[in-house]
Amino acid sequence: MVATPLKSSAQTTTPSSTREQCFELAEQYYEQARLNAEAGQTSEAAQLILKALDQERRAGSVGPQVMQLIKPRSVPAWGNRS
Repeated sequence: MVATPLKSSAQTTTPSSTREQCFELAEQYYEQARLNAEAGQTSEAAQLILKALDQERRAGSVGPQVMQLIKPRSVPAWGNRS
C-alpha cells in the first residue's frame, strides 16, 4: 500500500480564488473567441463562447448554497392562528 501525501493548507482553494479562476478562464475563452471570429472561424468562436459562459455559470455556483442554509419553518397548528 502506498501512502499519498495530504494537501497542505496552501494548496487548498478558497471559494473566492476558485471563482476568480473561473472568471479568468472565461476571459481567456472570450479573447480566443474574438480572435477566431475575426479570422472567420465562427464555429470555433461559438464553441469558445459556450465554454466561457459555462465558466461564468460555474463561478456563480461556487460557495455555500443558500437553499441548504435556510431551514423550513414548522407549520403552526390550526388552533394557534390569530
